[in-house]
Amino acid sequence: MKSNNRKRTVAKRILPTRVKGDSSPIKNETVAVIGYGIQGQAQASNMRDSGLNVVVGLRKGGKSWDKAASEGHKVAEVPDASEKADIIHVLIPDMEQARVYKEEIAPHLRKGKALSFSHGAAIHWKWIVPPEGVDVIMLAPKSPGQRLRELYLQNFGTPALVAVEKDASGRAWDRILGIAKATGCTKAGVIETTFKEEVESDWFGEQVDLCGGVEMMIKNAFETLVEAGYQPEIAYFECLHEVKLIVDLVQKYGISGMYRRVSETARYGGLTRGKMAIGNDVKKSMKKILKDIQNGKFAKEWVDAYNREGQRAFGKYMEQLEAHQVEQVGLKLRKMMWPREEVT
Repeated sequence: MKSNNRKRTVAKRILPTRVKGDSSPIKNETVAVIGYGIQGQAQASNMRDSGLNVVVGLRKGGKSWDKAASEGHKVAEVPDASEKADIIHVLIPDMEQARVYKEEIAPHLRKGKALSFSHGAAIHWKWIVPPEGVDVIMLAPKSPGQRLRELYLQNFGTPALVAVEKDASGRAWDRILGIAKATGCTKAGVIETTFKEEVESDWFGEQVDLCGGVEMMIKNAFETLVEAGYQPEIAYFECLHEVKLIVDLVQKYGISGMYRRVSETARYGGLTRGKMAIGNDVKKSMKKILKDIQNGKFAKEWVDAYNREGQRAFGKYMEQLEAHQVEQVGLKLRKMMWPREEVT
């Protein structure tokens, strides 16, 4: 498969202006959204409400089938949806994509169709190798599906990354920007990237910052206070609960804007002690993690673990986490703070 090698400034080309106006460049095409999870539900609903011809491809008899149908979608089994579609937008979990593609999508791919994703792993690591004559495109919204839908209903959108790996039809950019417009993302702005860049940066962020890094920072800070004799409930509030308050400020105003909106003591303490808590040794570890992503080591480890253990590959770590004191204390406090909501 020949990659798209157009010259560009990496991850800095913002493309909202190419999809202005009311008409969609894909208004006469059928989009099959494969999967109706968090992203599938939001993207399919946004595209339908924008006037696109959308069919949701699912396994008949599954819970998602009834849910999608009850929410007004045309629903079909994956092979039927793939046969009808001009654009097949794959939104099922990474580890399921290769099997579903081989068994249910590939037989219905023909020259001129497009294979679309919201994450580049299956294409970048060649878990899926599309045939010649098929566009390969990606829209990666930078928010959870629930927020994507909420912002759309508020007549706005969430930013997104867009990429064309293969432009076989000469219309690949029109197609992915049409999807971006229909999901509301162009109202916030879309940025051109590549499948490689999206995968490697996305996995890196998840592992060292957004998920893994945050988890370990919170647990280590919590344990430090508890081991020093402070009440676990106090440690929970200081080391976990208030993280959201600070992250909200960072997201809205940037890091320096956050510092201008906290107390002077917090400002001085954070600016002078943050680098002691997370310093150069941590950055060295981050570089090792990034290297393992770039050279494919992590991808191979993840595929091998999933093939060997299924969801147990991460389930065993979830069990350890749920047994941690910060989670036990947190469950009690969350029930106290939000008694009318489902708290887990």
